[in-house]
Amino acid sequence: MKIGINVPNFGPGTDPGMLRSWAQTLEGLGFDLLMVSDHVAITPDVAERYPAPFYEPFTTLSWLAGLTTRIRLGTTVLIAPYRHPLLTARMAANLDELSRGRLVLGVGVGWARQEFAALGIPFERRGRLTDDHLRDIRAAWANTASYGSGRIPVWVGGNSDAGLRRAMRLGDAWHPLRCTLPWLREAAVRLKGAADELDLPVPALAPRIALKLTQAPVTGPQRLAGEGTIDQVMDDLDQLRLLGAETVVLDTYSGDPRQTCRPQEAWQALATVAAHLHSPRTGTEPS
Repeated sequence: MKIGINVPNFGPGTDPGMLRSWAQTLEGLGFDLLMVSDHVAITPDVAERYPAPFYEPFTTLSWLAGLTTRIRLGTTVLIAPYRHPLLTARMAANLDELSRGRLVLGVGVGWARQEFAALGIPFERRGRLTDDHLRDIRAAWANTASYGSGRIPVWVGGNSDAGLRRAMRLGDAWHPLRCTLPWLREAAVRLKGAADELDLPVPALAPRIALKLTQAPVTGPQRLAGEGTIDQVMDDLDQLRLLGAETVVLDTYSGDPRQTCRPQEAWQALATVAAHLHSPRTGTEPS
């Protein structure tokens, strides 16, 4: 199982030097995948959790591709309706080629009403627009003479039933975000049942989970996967591997923009996880 990391590409502590340090730290620790998020217009609803400066994902990942050699690069998630699908197809194909096949394109429908309004995109149609955009992106990529012949994995985000079905129809993997293990187990059953019903293959499972290490165990039904002691976190990763997850993305950001000024706290937690991943107790060692 591959392990990825969600990197804050926003907030008061983020600048080019910090992004470089994140990339070099993650590659040095042996993680498999570095992912960033997406917003275009930093409207008040966005700025509350993801304030400026906000580094655009394709630009940022293209730059980081030149600063790294091995780690894969991705979006968690690109808001599909924000860009013309042919622009997304072109930028993704070019980035994948420039990075020598390291791109993972995670996509989602979006949630920020004010941002949709600022961009002149109907919020109520975001699901249908995302479906149409994904079809158009894949159709563009079929023209290998223009877009290259690289095979870019498409992860479809969204914890709703609509997101789950979108992943089956249009994605290579389902990418649910920050959930509990019991919920994910139940959702995996629904995913297989829906795939059987539609006579479609079951997409790969690639969840993004929290990473919040604590000294004392975290208990209770609302505990998110990835919250608790290092033993709890490692057990969560083992359980996700047994559930069939091919990649798990760890997310150290809990919603406080001031965290972006203290990346060393996240790096220490990730170093602890990396040390345990390299131990013989688990099958989740990064490649």
